[in-house]
Amino acid sequence: MKAISVRSILLGSCAVLCGFALPTLSVQAAESPDLKTLKESDVWFDDYRFRDGEMLNRLHIHYTTLGSPHYNKSGEIDNAILLLHWTGNSGASLTTPTYMRSLYSPGAPLDSGRYFLIIPDNVGHGHSSKPSDGLKAKFPQYGYGDIVDIQHRLVTETLGIKHLHAILGMSMGGMNAWQWAEAYPGQMDGVMSVVALPVKVSGRNKLWRQIAINDIQSDPEWADGNYTSPPVGLKRATEVIAMMIDGVPHLQKTIPNQEAAQIFIDANDRRGGSIDANDLLYSLKSSGDYDPEPNLSSITTKVFVLDFDDDEFNPVSLHVLDRLMPKVQHGSFVIQAGTENSFGHLTMAHPELWVSHVATFMREIDTHEK
Repeated sequence: MKAISVRSILLGSCAVLCGFALPTLSVQAAESPDLKTLKESDVWFDDYRFRDGEMLNRLHIHYTTLGSPHYNKSGEIDNAILLLHWTGNSGASLTTPTYMRSLYSPGAPLDSGRYFLIIPDNVGHGHSSKPSDGLKAKFPQYGYGDIVDIQHRLVTETLGIKHLHAILGMSMGGMNAWQWAEAYPGQMDGVMSVVALPVKVSGRNKLWRQIAINDIQSDPEWADGNYTSPPVGLKRATEVIAMMIDGVPHLQKTIPNQEAAQIFIDANDRRGGSIDANDLLYSLKSSGDYDPEPNLSSITTKVFVLDFDDDEFNPVSLHVLDRLMPKVQHGSFVIQAGTENSFGHLTMAHPELWVSHVATFMREIDTHEK
């Protein structure tokens, strides 16, 4: 067993939960984007009311932009692309060196010299308003619908953008992309959803979430969300997530024995100290209102879906995309084969492994636009 193999998988798994940098593999674009156009900003919405009626006196949303807006003859921005992160992470997961070089570099599919990239920290995540800011369990119970509502306000009100060229989302972000396609079908040229199926969270995907929730809430140290130190149940929860997030072939290769398994568990437990239990609970529960399936036929924008056949969150054996994508007027999908060198669901964090599909998507929406 090589130490580097174990270290690689530990960094990869914990990156989803802790926002750690990922191992950088080979990428197609050699240059980096112009970081002079990288800008972090903040916006506040006073007396923000969530869909369930709960209110936050001051909702804070942090976001990053890369590139510059281009204005058409009508004076409207026409090159904006919204990039959406996954559960338990933040926009920082989409500005890693790997993402930068693979997707945003000169000549890459989302070249920041051509496009204006918008990367928000969703509510409950990153530097945006979240339970760990102080409200703990008194923080409003947001759902995916609330997340998309806030993204829409950021794009249209804060940035003044009436029409997006594209939306690209990973996992939770991919689910949000499906919601955008249904709620605002005329406000983008296309959406690309990575490892996110257009069905409500159920089966194995629902089960692992509930196991993680139970691990935290059944721990006496949780104290109904008023804990003073990370509850032990948080470690158990993140162990389940770390196992589920990775690919079966990859785990089979990198964890051949008990020693390697314990290294995986111990490293996960150590890094779990950077995760807040309430933040994780809220993010896991927020998927409860997600169910785009009934309205798929109403989508008029271009939809491109990418899944990985070693993704245990969205098993290919369920044939969901085969069954549902024909209902999407301008929909297509690709299932990329997994290997012992890919990362299951976590392959989303390695765009160098699927950048060619982003290029295909961008060509398709340009053709569809015409």
